[in-house]
Amino acid sequence: MAAAAEEARLLAWLRGPAAPGGAELAAYVSELAALGLAELGREPARLAAERARVGAETRRLAFEHYRAFIRSAECTGRAGRGFGGIESRLGSLLERLPALQDACRTFMRDAEAIACSRRMNSLTLNRHTEILEILEIPQLMDTCVRNGYYEEALELTAYVRRLERKHSSIPVIQGIVEEVRQSAQLMLNQLIQQLRTNIPLPACLRVIGFLRRMDVLTEAELRVKFLQARDAWLRSIQASIPDHDPYVHITKTIEACRVHLFDIITQYRAIFSDEEPLVPAEGTAPGEGAIFHGWVLQKVSEFLRTLQRDLDRGVGGRLDSLLGQCMYFGLSFSRVGVDFRGQLAPLFQRVAADAFRKAVEEAVEKFREEMNSYTLISAPAVLGGGAGVPVPTAQPGTLQPPMVLLDFPPLACFLNGLLVAFNDLRLCCPIALAQDVTACLDSALAEVTKTILAFHRAEEAAFSGREQELFTQFCTVFLEDLLPYLNRCLQVLFPPAQIAQALGVPPTQLQRFGHLGRIDVAALREPLAFLLPPAPGEEEPSPETTPDPEEERAAVPTEPPESPAGDAALPGDSVGTG
Repeated sequence: MAAAAEEARLLAWLRGPAAPGGAELAAYVSELAALGLAELGREPARLAAERARVGAETRRLAFEHYRAFIRSAECTGRAGRGFGGIESRLGSLLERLPALQDACRTFMRDAEAIACSRRMNSLTLNRHTEILEILEIPQLMDTCVRNGYYEEALELTAYVRRLERKHSSIPVIQGIVEEVRQSAQLMLNQLIQQLRTNIPLPACLRVIGFLRRMDVLTEAELRVKFLQARDAWLRSIQASIPDHDPYVHITKTIEACRVHLFDIITQYRAIFSDEEPLVPAEGTAPGEGAIFHGWVLQKVSEFLRTLQRDLDRGVGGRLDSLLGQCMYFGLSFSRVGVDFRGQLAPLFQRVAADAFRKAVEEAVEKFREEMNSYTLISAPAVLGGGAGVPVPTAQPGTLQPPMVLLDFPPLACFLNGLLVAFNDLRLCCPIALAQDVTACLDSALAEVTKTILAFHRAEEAAFSGREQELFTQFCTVFLEDLLPYLNRCLQVLFPPAQIAQALGVPPTQLQRFGHLGRIDVAALREPLAFLLPPAPGEEEPSPETTPDPEEERAAVPTEPPESPAGDAALPGDSVGTG
């Protein structure tokens, strides 16, 4: 059973497609299966004979064609050796292929870059005109700015801004933008520099229009720049005014400020609108109008400081002319809401008071010098009790200086000095100076009284009867002629009606304010009372006796004397000293 099965498997294998020999063996096996037993018995002999025949045929062919076999073997050897060389070279080639691959990739990249560059060059060549125009923008911008073509420069600036928004990443565009910005800065400086010159209103409007279109300054900054530039121009004009003469300097400064500062204010109001209030609501920032208001206040303050400095340096006797020019200056500025005339009064009042005080002090000093060298024996014989020479007396209500003062040169010189001070004060004499002038005179007359008393103490022991009489008349003239005359002069300078109007009281009630606008004669009479002769019906007062103040007030006029011409004026000529 096992042998049969093994035989069956062998036959199946021989017949199958996987048997050695393939299809030919399968066909031969099929053929053997079709033979009979006798034929199968003869088949091995036939196969041996066929084998011998094929072997003999092969040997015959080998002998006949041995050269072909030799050539075939040589060819096969050469082919084997060739294939070996090919195999070694293929290995070397495989080793070099990665480097070749990398080089090819590099070549492809370089080729693509070259192709891209070539395309860009071709595009650049095709757009050469447009590119050249863009590259020439900085040079064109600089030319426009330097030649004053600001309209074209602004158009170029706007075009470059559009280019920057579209192509901000391109280095060439960035360079063009930077150069154009530098030219725009130069244009800004040139426009502001034009505002520092004597530029008319139409040109101002055009320059401010350019600055607004440049869009580099806010509205507040633009106002500040305009005022700074115009202020620099005004300062240059003021700096060119000669400063050697205070009067010439201040008059030319007034004229320059009145004309040019008014023009600047007019230009500002034509260019900028200030509709918001100067004082903002609580919690809000100041408006733009406060910029101009502050600048105007600064210029007025600077003018007042210049005026004060030149007044302190001295303008001579031309204070009234200067006051008139300053008042006209302030009046002209009232049309633009900058009336500063109220600030002028204290300045001129102080200068007038200082000049008056200085003149009075000089008169007092001159009186001291005169008294140091004065001798009563040298008095002229024009005295009231002397040789009977008629002495002209002042008419009531007039301002003719008492001629009796000619008998006493120190008093005449002192009055001359006071009249000079009065005449200078009359040129600029505000009613507010009444108290200061009165106090200054009281102080000066008190010094004169002390000087008279000092002279009496120094010379009393050596006085003769005649000299004592002359000295008594000296004191009498001082108290009864000089002082009432000075009171009349004060009443002309400061009329009681005007003082009462300024105080808001009736003229009859001025006495409630003390000795305002008149000298305190009683206070000056008291130290000299013991030197005066007794009045009729009175005993001669001793040095310790104090006169009755009520009697002294009776000698002081309470109402101003009326001038025959109706308008009293101080004398233009001083009293001669004889």
